[in-house]
Amino acid sequence: MRHLKKGRKLNRTNTHRASMISNLASSLVFHKRIRTTLPKAKTLKPFIERLVTYSKYNDKVHGRRLIISRITGSNRKKVADLLIHDIAPQYNSRDGGYTRIIKLENRKNDNAEMCFIEFVKLITVTNKTEDEKSKETKE
Repeated sequence: MRHLKKGRKLNRTNTHRASMISNLASSLVFHKRIRTTLPKAKTLKPFIERLVTYSKYNDKVHGRRLIISRITGSNRKKVADLLIHDIAPQYNSRDGGYTRIIKLENRKNDNAEMCFIEFVKLITVTNKTEDEKSKETKE
């Protein structure tokens, strides 16, 4: 009986599973959208949403340290910077639901369910030119 057994094993050992989820999270932060299998995406979703919530903490040092402790690899400081400075400000008014899973057709060779996992409503921040600012103030 699987009572109170949380999570998916994904045919991996505990350490392999943890590093795989961490690597998927890093890839998602860098690329904003990744293509993976459905069980991996469903496992990744609560992990990455928790990281975005950490990056929204008022005490930025504590949130950064929590993110760095959860992400493995040499690029964990870059991941924390991207989460805190680029991704988290876009979700200030949102309390969860930062990612979505879009199902795709099955993979040809092994018929595995494939999907995209991506951040919801990412707005690219661009610097407005002075002309655009003056047009907005005139109207």
